Amino acid sequence: MTALVPTLVLVVVVVLVVGVWLAATANRLDRLHVRTDAAWAALDAALARRAVVTRAVAAAIRLDDVSADRLRAEAERAEVAPRDEREEAENRLSLQLAGVDRAKLPLALTAELLDAEHRVVIARRVHNDAVRDTLTQRRRRIVRWLRLAGTAPQPEYFEIVEPKLGDEADAPLPRPSARVLLIDADRRVLLFHGHDPVRPDARFWFTVGGGVEPGEDLRTAALRELAEETGVKLADDGLVGPVWRRRVAFSFDGRTYDGEEWFFLADLAESVHVDTSGFTELEVRTVDGHRWWSVEELRETEETVYPVQLPTLLPDVMTKKWDGTVRTVR
Repeated sequence: MTALVPTLVLVVVVVLVVGVWLAATANRLDRLHVRTDAAWAALDAALARRAVVTRAVAAAIRLDDVSADRLRAEAERAEVAPRDEREEAENRLSLQLAGVDRAKLPLALTAELLDAEHRVVIARRVHNDAVRDTLTQRRRRIVRWLRLAGTAPQPEYFEIVEPKLGDEADAPLPRPSARVLLIDADRRVLLFHGHDPVRPDARFWFTVGGGVEPGEDLRTAALRELAEETGVKLADDGLVGPVWRRRVAFSFDGRTYDGEEWFFLADLAESVHVDTSGFTELEVRTVDGHRWWSVEELRETEETVYPVQLPTLLPDVMTKKWDGTVRTVR
């Protein structure tokens, strides 16, 4: 009995400490989600203001009617776009704004547009920092095991190009690319894990593939990238598609791109060894791993995966015969 009392006291103390820690962790998660929601509200307001200023630019600048109408239309589309289409709409608006000759604008309107763009850049960074901190906390094993995040939806980064403002402004560089949905015998897709050299804390998973070289067609580029990045060499008829097309504006290594990605399907009958010895110097620096993902794992993960719709749309391309339609994805 004498030894039992201290043991019970110790157990009670441990339970209390663990309980307090779990409560504090859940409370911190709640605060992080509130912070993320507030950051999104601020970003949404900054984007809305940019759209309003853009309409004023379209009305003030001496553009031909078609260009002015296009600029105004993109601003209106961005304002009403639902959240899952917002990135694409805002990037289209950015591309239109990049083509405006600001020397023809009234000085006050130029200043207002520059201020609106600066506010978008700042609000986006604040939002993505909040998302990063929230996801870091949510990915801790104890948080996932005990589901301490509750029913709060997983926050997502808002990926739009940050323009170089002022005299350094550059139009995004067009970049067509061919990508491969590489499926093994266990019905898993191969993804690489990497980061942007100028933003090493923002890490993400992505499919096999890369840029199309001058003179290459899409299928040739996809086969070449597949061989270089994985060691898997297929004949032309080893690829199906392109089954998907993704238009995305993005920043990488300090440069902005207007990307057009075409996705092919390579459905292997057996498991393969992935050989990354063909990586370029840049890929060696920015890709730090790879793994095969099941659809269920993709649906459950809280890590960032591109394309965003991969967990939703992958089952169809794996189970249904391709009908020749190229589907637009994000």
